[in-house]
Amino acid sequence: MKKRAMAAVSAVMCASMVLSACGSSASTSTTAAPAETKAAEETKAEETTAAAASGDVVTINIGFENTTEEPIGQAVEKWAELLKEESNGTMELKVFANSALGNKSKLIDQMVMGENVITIADGAFYADYGVPDLGILYGPFFFDNWDEVWKLIDSDWYKDQCSKLADKGLTVLGSNWIYGERELMTKDKAVVPADIKGKKIRLANSQIYVEGFNALGATAVPMALGDVYTALQNGTLDGVENPLSTLYGQSFQEVTKNILMTGHILNFTTWCIGTDYLNTLTQEQQDLLFKTCEEAGLYNNEKQEAANEDYRKKLEDAGVTFTELTDEERAQWKEASLSFYEKGSQFGWSDGLYDTVKAAIQ
Repeated sequence: MKKRAMAAVSAVMCASMVLSACGSSASTSTTAAPAETKAAEETKAEETTAAAASGDVVTINIGFENTTEEPIGQAVEKWAELLKEESNGTMELKVFANSALGNKSKLIDQMVMGENVITIADGAFYADYGVPDLGILYGPFFFDNWDEVWKLIDSDWYKDQCSKLADKGLTVLGSNWIYGERELMTKDKAVVPADIKGKKIRLANSQIYVEGFNALGATAVPMALGDVYTALQNGTLDGVENPLSTLYGQSFQEVTKNILMTGHILNFTTWCIGTDYLNTLTQEQQDLLFKTCEEAGLYNNEKQEAANEDYRKKLEDAGVTFTELTDEERAQWKEASLSFYEKGSQFGWSDGLYDTVKAAIQ
């Protein structure tokens, strides 16, 4: 897993050097002479400093379910620092961690209505907001490795999907954030799909996530992340799935003691903002949001890779038992997942979508 994570970080660092149509803002310009460039930079700095001094600061709320102790929460704080610094104090992200602004669905609804909010989301949620084809990326056992993920993000297919999403009211600011490999944490040890048959497993409130785990034999229970600890403790849930950083950050090891290293979703994630609100900002302000989101994504990925082994050790020290899948066992999970991809019409997917996306990552 460490090898895969390191490869992912390297791939993202290379990919993020090129601004894409999904999650970046790029413009074509001519090269100015050094003196002209310096003069322009000085003028820009004077203007932004004057704006900050006058109190004309753009403040945008950024809400998410994770804690600031997790790598992704630390990276959001880094993003806030970068934006404030690179805007010379004229732009500010106000950070609300641990569901302080509400759950993801609530925030996305606010964003579509034009509120000044940024949140973390992925294709499973975007599928519910008018771009159904993106949901396939978050089905169980879709990607075999991280290289396939980065090829997909750089593809024309993905860029086209992001353009459709912007038309629906949500603009992706950056797609180069590793959320992690999602693993399965259960109260009773599980190794093969038969072991979770009928078990109540918490999933985020998305049709893609829910149906994906139902296809594996579980009884998926959509629930806000902040409510999961108590549900595991009182037996309302039999398990939960998420990257190790989130499982540990939410203290689930206190009430649940088995983790199966499924890596069932190689979870890259995105940050999005309402298209209508984004359009109230100047082009320069929009560019800064895109740029600093990408930069913070690189910081996040370094944090994720460095922390993953540490989280495993902490979980083991807390009494959690880890189980690695053999090739044969993984094949059972992949076979079980295939019924999910046969339900494309149920999710409103384009004809032949599975083959189309698989071709884009080869």
